[in-house]
Amino acid sequence: MKFGKSLSNQIEETLPEWRDKFLSYKELKKRLKRIGGERPLKRPRLGDEEDAPFTTEEEDDFLRLLEAELEKFNLFFVEKEEEYIIRQKELQDIVERVAGNDANDELMMVRKEIVDFHGEMVLLENYSALNYTGLVKILKKYDKRTGALIRLPFIQKVLQQPFFTTDLIYKLVKECESMLDRLFPISEHSVSGDHGNEEGAADEEKQSEKGPSSLVRGEVPELEEIEYMESLYMKSTVAALRVLKEIRSGSSTVSVFSLPPMQSSGMEERWNKIPVLEQAAK
Repeated sequence: MKFGKSLSNQIEETLPEWRDKFLSYKELKKRLKRIGGERPLKRPRLGDEEDAPFTTEEEDDFLRLLEAELEKFNLFFVEKEEEYIIRQKELQDIVERVAGNDANDELMMVRKEIVDFHGEMVLLENYSALNYTGLVKILKKYDKRTGALIRLPFIQKVLQQPFFTTDLIYKLVKECESMLDRLFPISEHSVSGDHGNEEGAADEEKQSEKGPSSLVRGEVPELEEIEYMESLYMKSTVAALRVLKEIRSGSSTVSVFSLPPMQSSGMEERWNKIPVLEQAAK
């Protein structure tokens, strides 16, 4: 599948308030088509020096949009980072309060908040990677059409931009997973004597009958409802991961423009075991 189509599909499936924050790939392609191969009307882009690079009006128009896109990515990404730092602290405080609490209704709601939050942060990581990939591809087209060689210096600039630096988000994602593990360990076994062992064996047999999705619920029966709850964050994230894998699998060539390896936490595999998410991502 072509990148433009993959990006378009991702935008359709993402959170509504995020849709205008992605790369305007279609508009950039339109402006690129306006650039003629022979450059009939040349003028200096900066200053009046004789050796200054010459660009046409159409090229300047394209480059201005490119710079505006960078600013758009950075503003959105930094705003989200600040929001997530605050939300992470709020959730940590809630986890401290409800840890060990037997009120399953409250636990279910807290878990859903954490899972949605985790999904949104992973979505932001993929937002960074998808936009970077789009920039690389549109700049390759620009260089080919104009004969200029701006892709490498521009991408070197992109690598220093806030939206490309996801270390903080990755750290918050891992902390979020720790909160989930604390509230809902994947494996819980009863060890209170022989009777407890018998119950534990029976529980394991029931879990085996239910299938792997019971692990996602952390063996809390009330959380079975979550399988059937519409979670836009999680569906959007699963879709984003699928699109990114499609893009990465499209080329086996490693170059200076290649994305770094995907940082997988294992949570994506858990999500994919939830039937409603598998259907939503197809």
